[in-house]
Amino acid sequence: MIQNILCFLEGSAGTYPDKPAFSDEHTSLTYRELLELSRRIGTYLGQRSGPRRPIPVMTEKNVFALGAFMGAVTAGCFYVYLDPSQPVKRLNRILDSLQAQWMIADSKSLNIAGDITFSGEIIDLETLKALPPDSTDSGLLASIRSQSLDTDPLYGIFTSGSTGTPKGVVVGHRSVIDFIGHFTDMFHITSQDVIGNQAPFDFDVSVKDIYSTLKTGATMEIIPKRLFSIPTGLLDYLCQKQITTAIWAVSALCIITTLNGFTYRVPTHLDKILFSGEVMPVKHLNTWRKYLPHAMFVNLYGPTEITCNCTYYVIDRDFEPGSTIPMGTAFPNEKVFLLDEEDHLVTTPHRQGEVCVAGTALALGYYRDPQRTGTSFVQNPLNQSYPEIIYRTGDMACYGPDGLLYFQARKDFQIKHMGHRIELGEIETALMAVEGVTRAVCIFLEEKNKIAAFYEGNAHKRQIAAGLEPLLPRYMFPNIYKNLDQLPLTKNGKIDRKALRELCV
Repeated sequence: MIQNILCFLEGSAGTYPDKPAFSDEHTSLTYRELLELSRRIGTYLGQRSGPRRPIPVMTEKNVFALGAFMGAVTAGCFYVYLDPSQPVKRLNRILDSLQAQWMIADSKSLNIAGDITFSGEIIDLETLKALPPDSTDSGLLASIRSQSLDTDPLYGIFTSGSTGTPKGVVVGHRSVIDFIGHFTDMFHITSQDVIGNQAPFDFDVSVKDIYSTLKTGATMEIIPKRLFSIPTGLLDYLCQKQITTAIWAVSALCIITTLNGFTYRVPTHLDKILFSGEVMPVKHLNTWRKYLPHAMFVNLYGPTEITCNCTYYVIDRDFEPGSTIPMGTAFPNEKVFLLDEEDHLVTTPHRQGEVCVAGTALALGYYRDPQRTGTSFVQNPLNQSYPEIIYRTGDMACYGPDGLLYFQARKDFQIKHMGHRIELGEIETALMAVEGVTRAVCIFLEEKNKIAAFYEGNAHKRQIAAGLEPLLPRYMFPNIYKNLDQLPLTKNGKIDRKALRELCV
């Protein structure tokens, strides 16, 4: 039984030694080159660091960053990618949380990051790239490997915390091994695929790109970030590289359809489109399906704390604007269920509950943060017989009459307005059903007691109000409408609600 993620890399290197594993705009690494680089870096780190320790990696997003990841894992450690363009205060909070002894970085990223505070030793990525072939200590690496466990940490990803302090989600080998095994089998990802990477390396969508590649012997192309604001350039790149698989954030897909990119060019090699992060607007999905009718489209759901995704739905029918795409059903070996406010199991259709998850996919917890770990990773209240840890997502969902799960809203997107409890997600769905609205998001301005709607499209306020009449009661109508050329996005491709709120100040 596989108990270390490196078995993926070693297996593909044995079968496809001279095939590109990872490529970026400037260079590529074959499977053999990636394995050899990871063993040299692993030796270098293993001679200096003990196992199961964090190795921050602050570099450009390229193939050598991925080599550093695998090197850290070869040393028995776990990696944490740091985006140097993040605010320096946030970077310093992450580094303070990690208390790492070693960090891999390149000079360009250090200059971009600015005044970071790191008390350990910074290892120049160029030094690691230049390590000679005979620097690998096979005996040391074999010793490290013999002591590894499948519950060892593999990577850490820091997500936003409600207190302003980032939360370091740590995920183990077993979680990724199990998830990626099912993921690649279910969605038919093979050595013939070329995966187009959109997600930042500090966003868990990239985990599916990286490890689906290593598991199957596919090739992963790192798509230049700038192309996601140039639809024609992005489509040219997809065609040039013959990308077959896009595991992208919803907003990345919407960029192409918002600007009518398919009237310029259609990437006909693309036959698997999997999306997550937010609710996919039906209008955009329908456009994608119109131009790529033979492709498989999959709606994925799941927070970072449960190793990428816990539910999926393969799009198998047409959806009308204003309808909701199902979250679907649980991945194999994951238990997904709903609990009400009194922790009773919810099974009745249309009754809302919090999404809870159990299984090996659960993260190990938050790094050096037992208090927050204990709040989110808790004993299953339905099981009083033996320890069973579940993760409470904070997302609300319900079952439809078809037995599938349907996302409702975040717990914190429920508001009380004019005496009524309102789901902002319901208003957003109704807005996107209105002619002339291509995408919409709502926020609640507590200090003004008003609902603000932001939207893309050419509809006017009166048209929208008329379109909402048959869809929503009057008390759910937005009080403020703001038409934007493009909704602001976070670095992970999600709608930036904080930036929207600032537009109302």
